[in-house]
Amino acid sequence: MSKLRRQLSAGLTNNVETRNLNDIKGKTGNLYESIAIVGKRANQINISIKEELHNKLEEFASHTDSLEEIHENKEQIEISKAYEKMPNPALLATQEFMDDKVYFRKSEDELFS
Repeated sequence: MSKLRRQLSAGLTNNVETRNLNDIKGKTGNLYESIAIVGKRANQINISIKEELHNKLEEFASHTDSLEEIHENKEQIEISKAYEKMPNPALLATQEFMDDKVYFRKSEDELFS
């Protein structure tokens, strides 16, 4: 298991939990700003997971396959299933945000408006 997957899925389930909106709002003072930060972090997590998955599956790719040569690879299927079982990036990002593991800052324009 990769370092990224271990860090991301440590202690998290695939189930969605209800969150107290006041707790989310309390991190930034604005609920919509907090949700935007979580959304941006979820996109970052999704991109890194996708890149990692494609890199692992690239090992199994054969660019000269004909229809007769294509066969199921059990290792490839197991890797894909493992990634499907991982928690949703939005769940991971929300947990990171609530645990203060996400760095964010306001831009200069927002500070003086």
